[in-house]
Amino acid sequence: MPSTRRGFLKSLSRTALVLPLEEVLKLARPAFGLEGRSPQEGQSHNTMGSERQGYEAQARPAPKGLPSPVTGTPLGVQFVDVARQAGLNVKTIYGGEHRNKYLLETTGCGAAFFDYDQDDWVDIFLVNGWRLEGFPKNQEPVCHLFKNNRDGTFTDVTEKAGLARSGWGQACCVGDYNNDGWNDLFVSYYGQNALFRNNGNGTFTDVTKEAGLLQSRLRWNSGCSFLDYDKDGHLDLFVGNYIDFDVKTAPTPEDANCTYKGIQVACGPPGLEGGKNLLYHNNGDGTFTDVSEKSGMWSAVGSYALSAAVADLDNNGWSDIYVANDSTTATYYQNQKDGTFKDGAIEAGVAYSPDGKPQAGMGVSVGDYNRDGLLDIVKTNFAGDTDSLFMNLGDGSFDDRTYQAGLGMNTRLMGWGVSFVDIDNDGWLDILIANGHVYPEVDGTQVDAAYAERKYLYRNLRNGQFEDVSLIGGSGIMAAVPARGFAVGDYDNDGCLDMVVNCVNAPPQLLHCESALKRSWIKIRVVGTKSNRTGIGARLKVVARTGTPALSAKPDATLVQIDEVHSCNGYYSASDLRTHFGLGDATKVDLVEIRWPSGAVDTLKDLDVNRLYVIEEGGKILKVDTFTATKVKA
Repeated sequence: MPSTRRGFLKSLSRTALVLPLEEVLKLARPAFGLEGRSPQEGQSHNTMGSERQGYEAQARPAPKGLPSPVTGTPLGVQFVDVARQAGLNVKTIYGGEHRNKYLLETTGCGAAFFDYDQDDWVDIFLVNGWRLEGFPKNQEPVCHLFKNNRDGTFTDVTEKAGLARSGWGQACCVGDYNNDGWNDLFVSYYGQNALFRNNGNGTFTDVTKEAGLLQSRLRWNSGCSFLDYDKDGHLDLFVGNYIDFDVKTAPTPEDANCTYKGIQVACGPPGLEGGKNLLYHNNGDGTFTDVSEKSGMWSAVGSYALSAAVADLDNNGWSDIYVANDSTTATYYQNQKDGTFKDGAIEAGVAYSPDGKPQAGMGVSVGDYNRDGLLDIVKTNFAGDTDSLFMNLGDGSFDDRTYQAGLGMNTRLMGWGVSFVDIDNDGWLDILIANGHVYPEVDGTQVDAAYAERKYLYRNLRNGQFEDVSLIGGSGIMAAVPARGFAVGDYDNDGCLDMVVNCVNAPPQLLHCESALKRSWIKIRVVGTKSNRTGIGARLKVVARTGTPALSAKPDATLVQIDEVHSCNGYYSASDLRTHFGLGDATKVDLVEIRWPSGAVDTLKDLDVNRLYVIEEGGKILKVDTFTATKVKA
C-alpha cells in the first residue's frame, strides 16, 4: 500500500476502482495523516424522510504555493475574494440565521453575471430572500443589480434600474424573450415569479402580468431557464417547482419530530407533496402560454425540482432539460421534436447513483469535460453522498464516472452551486463546487460539518480524471461560507474566469482568478436573427493548434472544443452568456463553427486569440474587442 498521501492518490487515480467509501477511508487514513482519528458518522432520523450517512477524509491545509498532491505541478491560478473591494457591500437575507422552522428557509438564492447594458462588461445580479417574521416597512431586503464600472469595481443601481423587488427569491435566468436586442431577466420566487423586461436604457419594467405569467395558486418555484424548445426563434421558459408548501399547514420540527443526527431541523422534503414543473410557450407577441401538462412536464417520475440544465444532451439538434431533484430520482426531459417531452432519465442512466439509489440533487451543470464532442453532466448532492459525474456515451445514454474520475473521495460537505469551468485556460473543463450545510443548527455541535463550508476545486487531468486541488486553489476557495448559487464570468475581461457566489445570511463572494499562466483564450457572443436573439441553444465548436501535445488527446496537438449558450447554470444561477474557450499556447484559432437553433451553420476561420468576437447569425462579425485588462487588487 502506498505510504504517502501523494502515493495513495496516484494509486487511486491509476486503478479508478469503485470501493465502498469506508474501505477507501481505511486505506486513506495513514496517507492523509489521520491515524488514530475516527471518521464522523451519522444518520438523519428525519421522520419525514430517508436516512443519509457519510464520511470524508480531510487533508491538512497545504501552505500557499505548494504543488498539487497528485501531479506535483503548480496550479498556476489562485482565487481571491475581492467582493468588499469591488463594492459588493450587501448581505443576502434568507431565513433564520441560527434556526430554521421550515424547509422554506434553507434553499437560498442564485446569482447572475448579466450584461444588462450590452457593453460587454458583465454586471452582477444577486437574488435576495425573506424571513418568516417579515420586516418593517422600507427595511425589506431586495434583489441587487451592480453595474460594472470597468475598473474592477461595481455600483449598486438597483433602485434606478427598477429591480428592487422583495420576497422569497430563488433562481434567476437571462434571455431576450421579446427579441428586441436587450437581454431580459426572470426571477423565480416562493410565491409570484417576476419577468423584468429590459428597456434598453438601464431600466427594467415588471411585465409578469402582461406576459401571462401570473400564477393562480401559491407555488414554490425553483430553478428556471429560457430555451427555444420548438425552434421557432422565440425563447420559451421552463420553471421548476420544489414543494407544494404552505406555512399555515406545513409540519414543524417539534410537531413531526423531524431530526438530523439527533438535532431538530426543518421537515422534508420527503413526506411533503412535490410541486409540478412548468413550461411556458412564447407566443411571439410578448406573451406566454402555460403548456406544462400537454408538453409532458407533469408525467415525469421525479419531483422536488431544484436546479435545471438545458442543452442538446442527445445530439439531435433539439434542446433537452435535465433537472436535479431533491431526495428522489433526477428528471431528464428529452425533446420529442413535436412540442412534447418524455422523461428518459432511467433509460439514459442519469436518474440514480451508481448503486441504483435516488439522490438529493441540488445543482447541475453541463459541459464536454473529456472533449469527445458530447455534453456531460455534473450534479451536486446532499452531504454524506458523492456528487455525480455522468459521461455522455453518444448513444443516448450516460455512464456514471464519479469514482473513476476522482470525485468520489469527497462526501462530507454539501454541494449547491456547481460548474464546469476552464480555470487555467488549457482547453479542458475543470469543476468548481460551492458548499454550505443546509441546517444552521449544526453549528456548535460535534455531529457534522459546520454550516459555513469551503469549496471543492477539481483540476482536469486530461485523461478522464480530476484531481482535488481545493487546498491550493487560493483563499477564496478555502474560506468557509454558507454558499448557495454562483455564476461564472470574466468580469474584468482579463481572459480568466471569475465567480460570484451568493451566500445565506452573509455577504457575497467575488472570486477573482489570479493567473500566472498567460495562456490564450477566445470569447464569443452570438446574436441570432432567425434564431432567438440571445442565441440560447446555439452550439459552438472551436478548433486551434497548440505547441503542447499534452494539451490535446490527439498527436497533432489540435484542441477541439464544444459548448452551448445557456440561460442558466449550476444552482439557481445564470453565467456569462459569452462563451469562453481556453486555448493553451495557441496563437491562432483555426476554426469557429456555430450551429444555430434555426439549423443554420456559420463557419469562421483564422481568428486571433485573446479577443471577444460578437458574431451575428449569417457569419457577420459585429465586433472584435481586445479590452484593456484591468489589474484587480486582492
